[in-house]
Amino acid sequence: YDPLKIKSYEIIDEIQKANEEMAGQGLRVLSFAYRTGTQKIDERELIFVGLAGMMDPPRPEVIQAVKQCKKAGIAVVMITGDHLLTAKAVAREIGIFDESRHRTLTGVELEKMSVKELAAVVKDVRVYARVSPEHKVKIVKAWKSQGKIVAMTGDGVNDAPALKKADIGIAMGITGTDVSK
Repeated sequence: YDPLKIKSYEIIDEIQKANEEMAGQGLRVLSFAYRTGTQKIDERELIFVGLAGMMDPPRPEVIQAVKQCKKAGIAVVMITGDHLLTAKAVAREIGIFDESRHRTLTGVELEKMSVKELAAVVKDVRVYARVSPEHKVKIVKAWKSQGKIVAMTGDGVNDAPALKKADIGIAMGITGTDVSK
């Protein structure tokens, strides 16, 4: 892209479309830009270089584990910081999400909802994207308010509050942080 034309909405729309296309394929998308000179960093002055999509495929055993959970009557939900389109693609791939039966919610939407409002729809939601640690706790509270036993897995510091709030907190083994454990 010509850096002088990057402020054109047409090019911005094209970049957004490419980002959404990649995310819809289950890729994590990074945007690259640079600046010239030594001026103070202002994102509006960065020069766009391009997008890169990274595949973070689910482990092969995940699909079978999801099937076993469903067979046992366990509702499996994905809560992630990823882009909504990426999360939906991965959730479809592993058998958690069916567009005709399930809903999604983003952190922006969760921010506007009370625990009571979320509890009214929580059983229909299978994918939560772009969430914060506070959102994770809200989701756990909403499920618990429905009389459900909630198990939460996580591996990072951002998961610790929800792991503690859940009935069963499962810190992920080798890669998990000490805080989550």
